[in-house]
Amino acid sequence: MSSTPKRFSMIREFHLADWFTLGNAFCGVGSLFSIITYIETTDVRHVYFACALVLAALVFDVLDGRIARWRQKSSAMGRELDSLADVISFGVAPALIAYGCGMQGLYDRVVLAYFVACGVSRLARFNITAETLADDSGKVKHFEGTPIPTSIVLVGLLAVAASMGALRDQLWFGSVVIGGFTLHPLVLLFALSGSLMISRIRIPKL
Repeated sequence: MSSTPKRFSMIREFHLADWFTLGNAFCGVGSLFSIITYIETTDVRHVYFACALVLAALVFDVLDGRIARWRQKSSAMGRELDSLADVISFGVAPALIAYGCGMQGLYDRVVLAYFVACGVSRLARFNITAETLADDSGKVKHFEGTPIPTSIVLVGLLAVAASMGALRDQLWFGSVVIGGFTLHPLVLLFALSGSLMISRIRIPKL
């Protein structure tokens, strides 16, 4: 006879590291809420909150990996949780922060969508190639393409811009109109970041 699954059986199966991964996702969603509040209120404090929550997500992301190695407990589900959380915190959140800070032209939106798509693709590639990249101990020695958490650099840059009042119409490098649609040159840093994620550059894993 098949036993009836216990209530909340999925949650019961979570490892300690998985809870830190969920902390990563929680911070990423909080960042989205904060930048949306900035768009509605123009209170610059919410830009700082949004950027700080991405930094907090990075802390959780680092800790979940360390805890998994310390306890020597990892799972396919944990790996998928990590990727999904990273998409929110280091893909969608930085893109929306950039949008809220003023990169709202048509070309800007295309570039920001490209950035998120590159992040998703990079994580998917890592998940399916992790086993082939691992050494005999099961540890991955290097990444192919820059890890998606490197977008924290862009978030930090936007936080500096906010502190200097360089948001919206005052955004660094201004804007250009091409074919009747607006492009803010600063958004090209997101295009560069996304392209590096899907590149074949080998980055040693610390």
